[in-house]
Amino acid sequence: MNSSPSKQKKDDLEPSISKQELNSWKRGFTPQAEIWNGRMASVGLIIGLFALFLVNNLLSSH
Repeated sequence: MNSSPSKQKKDDLEPSISKQELNSWKRGFTPQAEIWNGRMASVGLIIGLFALFLVNNLLSSH
C-alpha cells in the first residue's frame, strides 16, 4: 500500500458532500433531509421546553 494508515483514516473522516449541498432542501431519504429533520427536531424541542417552562411558571404563580 502506498498510503499510510493515518492518511487513510483522515480521508474517511472528510465529508464527500460540500457544505452548500448539505444545506440544500431535498426531499426523500437523503442526507440533506436527515440534517433538516435534526434541525427541526431541535427547534421543536426548544419551543416545547420553553412552553413547558412558561406554563409551569404561570400555574405556580396563582
